[in-house]
Amino acid sequence: MFVHGASATPVPLVDALAARTDLEDVKLYHLHTSGTQSFLAPEVEGRLRSVSFFVGPNARAAVAEGRADFMPVFLSDIPGLFSSGAIPLDVALVQVSPPDRHGLMSLGTSIDAARAAVDHARIVIAEVNERMPRTLGNSTLPIERVHAFVHTNRPLPVLEPEAPSAVISRIGELVAELVEDGATLQAGIGAIPDAVLARLGNHSELGVHTEMFSDGLLPLIDGGVITNRKKAVHPGRTVTSFVTGTQKLYDFVDDNPAVEFHGCDRTNDTSLIRKNDKVTAINSALEVDLTGQICADSIGHTIFSGIGGQMDFLRGAAVSRGGKPIIALPSTAARGTVSRISAQLRLGAGVVTTRGHVHWVVTEHGARNLHGLTLRERGEALISLADPDFRGELRRALFETRHYVMP
Repeated sequence: MFVHGASATPVPLVDALAARTDLEDVKLYHLHTSGTQSFLAPEVEGRLRSVSFFVGPNARAAVAEGRADFMPVFLSDIPGLFSSGAIPLDVALVQVSPPDRHGLMSLGTSIDAARAAVDHARIVIAEVNERMPRTLGNSTLPIERVHAFVHTNRPLPVLEPEAPSAVISRIGELVAELVEDGATLQAGIGAIPDAVLARLGNHSELGVHTEMFSDGLLPLIDGGVITNRKKAVHPGRTVTSFVTGTQKLYDFVDDNPAVEFHGCDRTNDTSLIRKNDKVTAINSALEVDLTGQICADSIGHTIFSGIGGQMDFLRGAAVSRGGKPIIALPSTAARGTVSRISAQLRLGAGVVTTRGHVHWVVTEHGARNLHGLTLRERGEALISLADPDFRGELRRALFETRHYVMP
């Protein structure tokens, strides 16, 4: 079974499924979900088995305890698992808007892998929610494709923007300085993307081709900073795969022809991303080693999130004319006691972005482009981005591994 994700999680259907005791060995494939943990509870073990393509906060404990699974895969490749039959879907559980006068429902706030799921599952079961925005693009579902449905009128879960810390604000300033007028942005959800977007008010002619966005884009669209006029792919329109944010965001995308939703095999297609000039891809990380390897999905062996679209967009930006792939992260974690710039990734850490793909790395201490640097030069550059309290031990580690000449 496929389960629609993010703010489109069909909570009544999922909860009803979890309450059944006449099932066994049912696999639920999904991205991160919101609004319920019923299908991840210990008591459903043996009946339902969660398989996350991207592990959200509600699934981390189940994955860590072995009651659920994680599948590492590029976001752009997930729809192909369904269309090829590599994952033969019997059922898709989705949340949709009510049908229009043409009998067409909308997949609403999350098209991502749901597009392929409803196209290839044998059975489609829907929650028809009166409050699901009718999004446009490749988002429609004919009513005759739905085998059964429930009718609801409930608000979507909201994600309020975080107040940025001084560190996050500084990172936002440094990344914003790298964004050129006329750039096409990929910026996701979270404190760092919001801090960057909040500092782009004096830019002009920006475009958006992203896998996801939140409320941070709205002031730039309202202020005429984002026009999408310079884009080669879907010019004049903001392109995304899903959105999560406040009710203001959901109201904005509702029936808005200036925002196009597509499956993540299109939004994250590197061959399409690269056609836009000055693609500026802003992503984050949990840890970076002194060679530039980026861990973004795990803390050691503990799965924290997933591969997502980081590699899709970093590579797309790298081969875009004038593009800038950016990894932005605070220099420390655990209240300053752990350096995120490390001599080597901790045991079990997943390399989401290889050292061959990394370009710009930004912390509150600066911004450095690693592309074209040797291992020793990379080490020096990354040490300059580390918290000063950790630079001494990082230099010693670089000396030991690269025969670095101590200053």
